[in-house]
Amino acid sequence: MSEPPSEALEAEAIDREIESLREQAAALRKTLKVESSTILSSAAAASTIASSASSSSRSNRAAPNDKLISHAAQQQAYMQQCVHRIANSVTAFKVRDPDPNAVDCGHVLGLRFEIMSRGQFLRPYYVMLNRPFTNSKHLRVHRHTIPPAVPLAGLAARHLPKPTSGRGDSRPQDLERFVRELRREIVRYHNRLGVAADLRRSLGLHRPLEGDVSENKVVEIGIADIEAKQMKLTWADERSGRLVMDDDGRVLKLVVMGEQGRDWEASKHLIGAGRESIDVVAKRLQEYSAG
Repeated sequence: MSEPPSEALEAEAIDREIESLREQAAALRKTLKVESSTILSSAAAASTIASSASSSSRSNRAAPNDKLISHAAQQQAYMQQCVHRIANSVTAFKVRDPDPNAVDCGHVLGLRFEIMSRGQFLRPYYVMLNRPFTNSKHLRVHRHTIPPAVPLAGLAARHLPKPTSGRGDSRPQDLERFVRELRREIVRYHNRLGVAADLRRSLGLHRPLEGDVSENKVVEIGIADIEAKQMKLTWADERSGRLVMDDDGRVLKLVVMGEQGRDWEASKHLIGAGRESIDVVAKRLQEYSAG
């Protein structure tokens, strides 16, 4: 037997309130964690905690704030790790390939790339290089965890060319430039992903849409290609658009298509002369939706 409409509406309202309270609790826990880390990172807090620990040790009694001292030590270690990762965005290390048939007796040069996005460190990327060429010290990419959108093969061909088979002089390899340009391409890729996320958030698409929606409102945004240089936009009136960015995430072009073909007026209003920052485009999309 189905519930009366009033009871169903009341249950739905209670569910929404519970979900809202859970989100608020999660946000408060996150804020508490950030504020605690900020306090423990300050010089004044570190000095106070160290002084308290010193006085407790002289009196031969257990410190009442042992937990706080432990958290402070963990925070200091974490800060030191973050400083190291920021200052050394690329680190090199040697590893040994366990394969008994590996080339060059299994010697492998590893490169670790540190990337930060939206104020957080991402999982590091790795490139492994070996020397498979006879009588040559030329390096070759052996293994890697680089995203497919990053042109690793092209950079390797340009800066880590293979030795020539003849007697002619081989092109020299430039490992430093290879590393520098590879990291730049990785950063650019994540910047473009961040641009898409920022646009979604600025248009309120990071949460479900509520109430009446204007026909000029963008209701969906998604990455349209593997390099994250294009975004697909969908309006409430079922128009679609394609936003094209350059390597650094600046908007080059925005094409809007409707039932009657290309919507030139909307495209001109939103992008203007082209090559705009995503903040400008987001503001124009908001104004277009409101108008």
